[in-house]
Amino acid sequence: MIYIIITIALLLIIYLSLKKEKKSQEVVNKIEIKEHWYTILEENVLFYQKLDAQQRLHFKKRIQSFLNSVEIVAVDFELEDLDILLVASSAVIPVFGFNNWMYPNLKTVIIYPDYFNENLEFAAKSENKIIGGLVGNGMFENKMILSRRALHHGFLNKTDKGNTGIHEFVHLLDKLDGNIDGIPKALIDNENLLQWLDVVHDKMEAINNDDSDIRNYGGTSKEEFFAVASEYFFERPKLLQRKHPELYKMLHDCFNID
Repeated sequence: MIYIIITIALLLIIYLSLKKEKKSQEVVNKIEIKEHWYTILEENVLFYQKLDAQQRLHFKKRIQSFLNSVEIVAVDFELEDLDILLVASSAVIPVFGFNNWMYPNLKTVIIYPDYFNENLEFAAKSENKIIGGLVGNGMFENKMILSRRALHHGFLNKTDKGNTGIHEFVHLLDKLDGNIDGIPKALIDNENLLQWLDVVHDKMEAINNDDSDIRNYGGTSKEEFFAVASEYFFERPKLLQRKHPELYKMLHDCFNID
C-alpha cells in the first residue's frame, strides 16, 4: 500500500511540475509585435531599412521569436521599446541568413545603463569603465551583458563600421562549437578553415602594423578579429567588399547572405 501511495505522490508531483512549466512557457511566449515598433525599426536600424517588404516581414517575425525565447533585463533604468528592439535586431542580423535559427546558448540579456569595468561596476565613481558588452561564462553562462550607451551608439553611428550588439552576438555564434576562439566551425566548412585562418593572420598583421582600416581591437586576438570584422561586414558591407574582397567573400559565405 505504501508503494502505491508513494507512486501516486510522485506522479502528482511530476504532473504539477509539467503543468507549472507549461504555464510558465505560456506566460513567456506572449510577446507580439507592436504597431509602432515598425517605425522604430525604420528610423533606427539601417539593416532593416535596406530590406524589401518580404524580408522586412521575416525580420519582424525573427524579432518576435527572439523576444519570446530570451529575457531582457534592465539594471537601474526603465527598459524602453527602443532598447528591446536594438537588442533583438543585434541578435537577428547575424543569423538573418539562416531560416528561423536562433541562439541555443542564450537565455538572458542584461543591460547596464553605461559602460562598465571588469568587476561589472558602472556607477559614475567606478574606474576603468571601458567595456560595452560581454558574453558570460561560469555563473553568467547563457547570459549576455550590454551597455545601453554602447548598444545605442552602435545603431546611431552609421559610418564607424562598429556595432557592440552585433559584436557580442557574433561571439555567441563563435561559441557554438564550445569555444570563443575566432574559428566559427559551426559557420565555416572544414575545407575553408585553413583559408579563414590565413586571412585572419594576414588581416591581423596589417592591423597591428597600422596598415588597415579595420578597427584596432580586431588585432588583439582571433576571436576579437572575427567579431570586429563581422561588425564591419554588417555595418558597411560595400566598403568591406571594396577594401577587403577576400574577407568579405568569406564572411558572406559564413553568414549565408544572399
